[in-house]
Amino acid sequence: MGRYVFKLPDVGEGTVEAEIVAWHIAVGDRIEEDQQLVDVMTDKATVEMTSPVTGVVVSLHGAPGEMATVGAPLVELDVEGAGNAEATAIAAKSSPAQPEKGVEKEKAARDVAGAREHNERASAAKISGREGPEGKRAAKSAPAPAAAFATRAPGTKPLASPAVRQRAEEMGISLPFVPGTGPAGRIEHADLDAFLASGGRIANVRGGYAQREGVEEIKVIGLRRKIAEKMQESKRHIPHFAYVEEIDMTELENLRAYLNRTRAEGQPKLSLLPFLMRGLVRVLPFWPQINARFDDEAGIVHRHAGVHIGIATQTANGLIVPVVRHAEALDIWQAAAEVARLAQLTRDGKASREELTGSTITITSLGALGGVVTTPVINRPEVAIIGPNAIVERPVVREGQIVVRKMMNLSSSFDHRVVDGYDAAEFIQKLKALLEHPATLFMD
Repeated sequence: MGRYVFKLPDVGEGTVEAEIVAWHIAVGDRIEEDQQLVDVMTDKATVEMTSPVTGVVVSLHGAPGEMATVGAPLVELDVEGAGNAEATAIAAKSSPAQPEKGVEKEKAARDVAGAREHNERASAAKISGREGPEGKRAAKSAPAPAAAFATRAPGTKPLASPAVRQRAEEMGISLPFVPGTGPAGRIEHADLDAFLASGGRIANVRGGYAQREGVEEIKVIGLRRKIAEKMQESKRHIPHFAYVEEIDMTELENLRAYLNRTRAEGQPKLSLLPFLMRGLVRVLPFWPQINARFDDEAGIVHRHAGVHIGIATQTANGLIVPVVRHAEALDIWQAAAEVARLAQLTRDGKASREELTGSTITITSLGALGGVVTTPVINRPEVAIIGPNAIVERPVVREGQIVVRKMMNLSSSFDHRVVDGYDAAEFIQKLKALLEHPATLFMD
């Protein structure tokens, strides 16, 4: 047997360190070559690290939320053959899954063994259940597993899929109290069932007058930490000013509905975004200081000829901004297709670094939840952001008559170091004119 040390590789783009987001293995696990080990996050992208060898995990270095430098050890494995390092004691700075005191080590080993035994019983029960009633009885009579979350440090957010989290919320279960038997203490659907079967307390989330106790500590790590840092950086550096204008969207909404009814097979369904993008690419050439990126350290404003529109996209992990490049070269259908493609890649966590960087202006929309007014935060180093709000029917005065129209407030924020208030107002007024007379969006 030999010892193999897996070190954080150079993931490119000049990265010198990455944040550990989630472990998919635990001490004592036998893993195969190419099996997923850990997720790490660089400046924007989350990268899955896989094992180059087959072996048994003897040590993990770093907890979720900690930074690892390129070349630093992440995982130590016992492997067949010589390996690539001498067998040494587990490093002092290792995963919380590796308590150093003898009693804690024994407890951790028992918990991991219990988790494995439970998983094996569950798998066997499922197989038997498909073959006959004995398997079903075995599955029902299998005892609830002991607490098997030795790899979850105090205060660490429990690992669980979005589906498990949603089910736990519907059942009123607080995940920090649920033992996880999956890789690295991940909570599975079976763990929720076992938690209830063992008499686990269900939180009172359906109303009533009983007191609620407990505090859930959520460590700000991974994408959420990146979002927090970026928002703080934007507000600290950029003197924002907001401008809101009311727009009559009746004609545009009628056109959009007609185009969606008559669209050809294979054409995407049109939302408001492609029309707003079309409006931006028409008016931005007259205000080039708005389609720009400001390098405030160098004191240089980079005005771009091409319009690269960031589309703020909500994902299970937080808000991410993929970029529609050269929107000025896309027709309304192409823009809609590109927005849909990028949104799906982003939500699946498969968007590339190139697809997540380089925007020159951003659109952020809450759709039907858009409210009356928002004050969006500029996506630094850009100098402007546009935020359409909800479209609602309400009475307005037109030529002395009260009529019902589909109205929308368009919120926007600008960097006052680069964009003057008068220019911002003119820019939005021109955009308003195009949206209120949608035929002009397509007239050169």
